[in-house]
Amino acid sequence: MKEYVKDKIQLSNMRYRLGYHIMAPSGWINDPNGFCYFQGYYHIFYQHYPNDAQWGPMHWGHARSKDLVHWETLPIALTPGDKEDEDGCFSGSAVVYNDKMYLIYTGHHYIGDGNPDHFWQNQNLAISEDGINFKKYENNPIIAQAPEDNTQHFRDPKVWYNNGIWYLILGSQGKDELGRVLLYKSPNLINWNLVGPVTKSSEISKEGYMWECPDFFHLGDFDFLLMSPQGILEDNGKFKNENETGYMVGKYNYEKNEYQRGGFSEIDNGHDFYASQTTLTPDGRRIVIGWMDMWGSEMPESNDGWAGALTIPRELIYENNILQMRPIKELERLRERKLLDSDISFIGEKTIVNNDRQYEALLSFDSSDLNGTGIELKDSDDNLILDLKYFDGKMILNRGGKDSEREATVNLSDHLELHLFVDTSSVEIFVNNGERTFTERFYADKAQLNVVSKNSTDVSVVVYKLDKEAVKF
Repeated sequence: MKEYVKDKIQLSNMRYRLGYHIMAPSGWINDPNGFCYFQGYYHIFYQHYPNDAQWGPMHWGHARSKDLVHWETLPIALTPGDKEDEDGCFSGSAVVYNDKMYLIYTGHHYIGDGNPDHFWQNQNLAISEDGINFKKYENNPIIAQAPEDNTQHFRDPKVWYNNGIWYLILGSQGKDELGRVLLYKSPNLINWNLVGPVTKSSEISKEGYMWECPDFFHLGDFDFLLMSPQGILEDNGKFKNENETGYMVGKYNYEKNEYQRGGFSEIDNGHDFYASQTTLTPDGRRIVIGWMDMWGSEMPESNDGWAGALTIPRELIYENNILQMRPIKELERLRERKLLDSDISFIGEKTIVNNDRQYEALLSFDSSDLNGTGIELKDSDDNLILDLKYFDGKMILNRGGKDSEREATVNLSDHLELHLFVDTSSVEIFVNNGERTFTERFYADKAQLNVVSKNSTDVSVVVYKLDKEAVKF
């Protein structure tokens, strides 16, 4: 067994720490893992390196909540170093069976020649009776190796139960260097048989060379494959991130392993949404959480002893041929008091929020011409952090610097609704009840909110101050 340094990195500055988003107590985090409901609590795990604010040997950090809003940090659930996961406990999922929680995850292994691109991966199991303490299965791995027609990319299992059978999909890459998802099935979560690819990339530029963090679920009348492909090229303003997260929608036949589906669509149009994972709540809602950062980002908070966070939970709704994300209703429990409730007529720019760092704003704009209408966030020196404005059928976001612009097509006439969640160094913006979303990290001493318009515009504004200590460490 490999031994890893046990001294956790310490926080050195709190300037960018979030108030109501899930973070690690210190150190690095990326993908959410193991999102599930067990013994009265929602559980979320995350890829975590506790010894540095940079990516390193992956552990599973852990938090739980009774309401999806107020979270408590629990001890690290999985630590790498055993023979089945000697160089990392990579991403995976969780299921509840016979009143136990089962974590299914990828073990990462370097070949040993010093090249980080030379590795192999397997799939493993860990079990808990209390949702806090986990024991790795003594006969790991449960899937020892990738099939012969696969490359070394073979990770991120998502498991679900259907009609008496357990199913597992994996993100992978075929030897034709196209992304795909592989399907396995099992009667008992231990003995797994390969069924084959569910679907694969049509071509690298449009659907990617590797599919990470797949999630497969039924919603309404359709089956959705939600995943994070690598290698998609920008296309007329879409797919501008280094790596994307999005979905395919279609119909899946379990007996034939046939997935009749459409093309790939972005699910979030901002800079900072990746590696999402869903769970089904006891009342039947499909809830998603993503990593609120992106590979290639600078992450200035890493100078302060931490890096990365998870998004607020969002409900998935399929409407108007778009898989939409909406803030879950439980987030209303974050509201401490109302800061503003007003109807305003204006032209140009008007400040709505000045000094608060954790707030929620609901804005409803009415105008005969919405072009140039939207919001700005500015710092204490009146420098622009980012803006989001409507122009000719698109919402255009700009946050300055290189690779600054993101956009999304919307259907507007004379009405625009924006719903913002601001938290110290992040903003999540929901356009027209989640038809489109923009998730952004930013680094400033405050986020003053202005409404802006080039024309005479009426705006209804409601602003709430939010709990700045909803996550306990």
